[in-house]
Amino acid sequence: MSRQRSAGSLRRRLMVRLALMLSLLLVLAAISAYWNARDAADTAYDRSLLSSARTIVGGLFDAEGRLSVEVPYIALDNFAYDITGRLYYQVLDRQGRGVSGYEDLPAAPPGTPMTRDYPALARFYDGHYRGAEVRLVSLLQPVSIDGEHGMAEVRVAETLNAREGMARGLLHRSLINLGVLSVSALILVWLTVNAALGPLRRVKDEVTKRRSDDLSPISTEGLQREISPLVDAINHFTGQLKGNFERQRDFIAEASHELRTPLSALKARIEFGLRSSHPEQWHQALQDAELSTDRTIALANRLLSMARIERGARAVADGSAELIAMQPLAQEVAMAMVPLAHGRGVELALEVSQPFTVWGERTLLQELLGNLIDNALAHTPAGGQIILRLTAGACLEVEDTGPGIPETERNRVFERFYRQGGTGSGLGLSIVGEICRAHRAQISLEQGELGGLLVRVRFPDAPNAKPATK
Repeated sequence: MSRQRSAGSLRRRLMVRLALMLSLLLVLAAISAYWNARDAADTAYDRSLLSSARTIVGGLFDAEGRLSVEVPYIALDNFAYDITGRLYYQVLDRQGRGVSGYEDLPAAPPGTPMTRDYPALARFYDGHYRGAEVRLVSLLQPVSIDGEHGMAEVRVAETLNAREGMARGLLHRSLINLGVLSVSALILVWLTVNAALGPLRRVKDEVTKRRSDDLSPISTEGLQREISPLVDAINHFTGQLKGNFERQRDFIAEASHELRTPLSALKARIEFGLRSSHPEQWHQALQDAELSTDRTIALANRLLSMARIERGARAVADGSAELIAMQPLAQEVAMAMVPLAHGRGVELALEVSQPFTVWGERTLLQELLGNLIDNALAHTPAGGQIILRLTAGACLEVEDTGPGIPETERNRVFERFYRQGGTGSGLGLSIVGEICRAHRAQISLEQGELGGLLVRVRFPDAPNAKPATK
């Protein structure tokens, strides 16, 4: 249900946005169509006005020294097809006296230019007459009365009802055409969007039909360039997820194998003690069981540490890292390890030549220091020395006076359950390596000046080391 709504929502969002854009374009087109219609109506009716004025001019004549006019009926019938409009006319002689027609028709405002659209001495202008807006034409006609020459003027006015009606009609037809075009465009867009979403539906169907353990890549064959990056990102994510699952499966298998041996040995010692009837053998069996239990507990703790490291590494990657001062943290861990070192006859010292801070997860860094010191204690004989250093360049060093690690084995000690010399749990330096990777730190194993192993961990500079947050 939710997936269907999401797909519908995407389609609906596209359609709504396109509808809004088309509506805006429709409004702009309507405004443009209206003014174009008015312009077309003005052009058509202005021509008719001028035609009526010319018809009236054709009826001018000299009546015994006076200008007179005989107005043909056709001159007043030009607009008879449109009953919404009214037509007025006025004829003025050379002195501006009324000869015929309606009185007080508005004169052309001063400065009104002659029209250049028609070969006539005519001016078009707007005015008011009898409470209505009118469009007028003033046509000048040369006349000769009793041998005297001059200019007669014919004014023809028309109310704007017919023009507006024509403009509304043109606008109405334009809006119908635009509306049909917009609806057709939306239908075509809807069909196009459905077709464009087809590859996404195919990917969705392919993922839906898969088993929960099928993390194989999704095929990108036939996908558009815009969809392929999304599928590539999904494939990259599932590849990482598959790698995590494989590592977890291998870890569980290895952990099961590592725990099976000490648990079997523990059970064998307990059974041996139960079969024995001598108190000395009981005591020995309990001592052996205690030793085996301690080793099993240590191994279990290391396994739990690996789980904590994975959670902490995810926390660091998710952006929950904090700025941590390494000097007080190193002092805290070193003080906690001093009793253990003293019990083994080993001197543990802390040297700080350059304090520094790192972006990281506090628990993981404590685990890092603890495992480095514990690994050094495990390989340093009584009377030996372990030095924990903080040096320039955000560098942490742990050096001991033990036997060291041969150069051929230095890369393998970071593998899980690899035991140098067959001792230990095989997880100490593996945990260290995982923590370094989580903090983008570089770790190296070298021969120390004290004759033993020198472990050097170099952290990124604190200002540039903060992980990118999501």
